[in-house]
Amino acid sequence: MCGAQDPATIDAALDMLDRALDALNAADVASAAATIQAQALRALQRAEAKHTAARARTLAAFTARRGYEDDGHGSARVWLKWRTPITSGAAAGAVAWMRRLAAHPVIARALAAGAISPSWAREFCAWTDRLPGDRRDDGDAILASAAASGAELAGLAGLAAEMYERCRAVGPGEDDGDRFDDRGLWLDLTFRGAGRLNGNLTAACAASLSAVLDKLGKRAGPEDTRTAAQRRHDALEEACRRLLGGGMLPSRTSRQLMVHITLAQLRGMPGASAAEAAWRAAAAREHGWLTGPEADAAACDATVVPIVTGRPDPAALDRLVDVFLTGHGIAGGEGPPSGRLATGGRLAAGSPVPGHACPSHACLGSAALSPQTRQRLARALLAMATDALCGPGGLAAWLRARLGAAPLTSASLPLDVGAATATIPAHLRRAATARHPHCAFPGCDQPASVCDIHHLIPRAEGGTTALSNLVPLCGFHHLIVVHRWGWTLTLHPDGTTTATSRDGRILRSHGPPGRAA
Repeated sequence: MCGAQDPATIDAALDMLDRALDALNAADVASAAATIQAQALRALQRAEAKHTAARARTLAAFTARRGYEDDGHGSARVWLKWRTPITSGAAAGAVAWMRRLAAHPVIARALAAGAISPSWAREFCAWTDRLPGDRRDDGDAILASAAASGAELAGLAGLAAEMYERCRAVGPGEDDGDRFDDRGLWLDLTFRGAGRLNGNLTAACAASLSAVLDKLGKRAGPEDTRTAAQRRHDALEEACRRLLGGGMLPSRTSRQLMVHITLAQLRGMPGASAAEAAWRAAAAREHGWLTGPEADAAACDATVVPIVTGRPDPAALDRLVDVFLTGHGIAGGEGPPSGRLATGGRLAAGSPVPGHACPSHACLGSAALSPQTRQRLARALLAMATDALCGPGGLAAWLRARLGAAPLTSASLPLDVGAATATIPAHLRRAATARHPHCAFPGCDQPASVCDIHHLIPRAEGGTTALSNLVPLCGFHHLIVVHRWGWTLTLHPDGTTTATSRDGRILRSHGPPGRAA
């Protein structure tokens, strides 16, 4: 070793490791010979294996002594996340290696010797986890020995399968199907609801998912500039969207409890006055309504649920009109309080007007408003009051969420809900898909049965729900190409279509309609 000396302490070993890595990072590897570069890569792979084993062994000792509690943390995973620092997934992975190698000491020794890579070690552990506990070490030893002899991973997988079949003893009435150690899926939500997916899939699940991604993740045409990974992501989203849209998911419960409560009851609950004052202070805030392209895409082909929230109180509306007139020094006019909007008549003496103490109302002036003028004013005030009270940020929802018990703090349940009505009637949907049996975007062959029905002229711009304005579009071309990227689609009398991008790029389909260009 030419003077090399083993470090006497852990600190000395870590210092030597740090200096060695610094030297490698500072080395001019670009000018080195290819043989030297290859040697470095093989050595770094062995170092990664040894590092994995050393970290798992150290973390196990640290966890056994509950060292994380010295820094105020409740687990080794949390300590790693905040003190290392690494992501939640990386911290969970380090803890998983600690537990994995503790259960597979043979694999741990092979890793520590640099004889196998961490990725192969993970596979070995997953395979032998299916063996009986008293055969696991033997299985690990066989796989590690075969790997050291130069066996390929595919051959090792077959060897593991053979060991499993030989060790499996399914007696009468017994079944191995209740073991689920070979599967798992983790979805971590990150910034603004985005997610990171990780998991171990069974062979059947992997085959099914591969078939779905291959089928739905194909390039959709020359305008499709997504990478393969991006297409697989969108394919998974499309598969989930079709599953949801097909109504194939079970409901969460067969029973449903609906609590009916009026706004008047909410306003009479203890603490309602303070909550109402807080709502008035926050009423100007924006709420999470869909706008722009997202709203257009959602409204293009969706069911519409008409909702009515409450009903007006004629007496309260009359008082509101009188308060408005009083504040502006205008005579009460021919408008009737207490529900007499339709019959006419002056404000009766003795009728209470908030903020106005004169019982005869003589001070309101002699000029009288006509019944028609007063009714127009009442309708305008009612519209403004409705705008303030309704919606997810309205007074009713505010009071319910802050004053109600658990049954009242769920999603808002309006007072009156109409039946869901499809935006696209069934007969028009059938006609549009009969005319275009595939996605109408030039070059796309997705079947119309899985497409949305798109309004060529958006409904927000006066487009009608008529056959001449409807074509089927697959999820990618509808939600992304049209509503996000801004392409427009033109339907010609012969059923062919022309797609135009924002920068003037044009794609044309050729008959028969819906076939690939």
